Amino acid sequence: MTSPHTSMPETIRDHDDTGVFSTVAWHRTARVREAIDALPLLHQLSDATLAEETFRHYLAQDALYLADYGRVLAAAAAQAQASEEMAFWAQAAREVVEVERQLHATHVTDLTAAEPSPTTVAYTSYLLSLATAGNYPVLAAGILPCFWVYDDVGTRLKVAVGDLSTHPYGDWIATYGDPDFTAATDTARDIVDHLADQASPGTLARMHTAFHRATQYEWMFWDAAHRQETWPI
Repeated sequence: MTSPHTSMPETIRDHDDTGVFSTVAWHRTARVREAIDALPLLHQLSDATLAEETFRHYLAQDALYLADYGRVLAAAAAQAQASEEMAFWAQAAREVVEVERQLHATHVTDLTAAEPSPTTVAYTSYLLSLATAGNYPVLAAGILPCFWVYDDVGTRLKVAVGDLSTHPYGDWIATYGDPDFTAATDTARDIVDHLADQASPGTLARMHTAFHRATQYEWMFWDAAHRQETWPI
């Protein structure tokens, strides 16, 4: 990802094709992730040229998304069999609420008038459908891209921008470039890899589909936010 003023390094944590689920899934979504890197919203966020109105619109949509994402994480906690996995997803659900509160309180004054865009509805509906289907490994695979893509983008933005103290969106970059968020992403990835190791061929194929589709939705979400997408009719 590059911009006229700030150049982001390439993905910091590259992954070779070792046959591990997350490694294979990450490589299979390379084209989608390249498109994410090219998004105007992220370029403008990086070099601080993103219009405040656009950023507020994005955060409003993100708040609506995270409300349902928290429910999806809670569903994963309920479906998990291992106590460590239950605890991780439950803690992640709580932290989603806290992150939403902190970021949106700073930049968005009123969320009551916000309406979910078509893309927000599509993405959350997809994740909720995975939650209600009751296939825990597939659900976990669909959850992972939100962790991993944000960690990847946030970590590289933090390196590219450097000093965040005067950056208008420095708190957003700091949140997703935080080593603690990287650690949470690593845990989520380890859980999914463990589930994939035990999955049947059919479940494994559905896990890859869920990971890929959710990664596509990550691109769509940022693109829609930059366009300030609304319902056409």
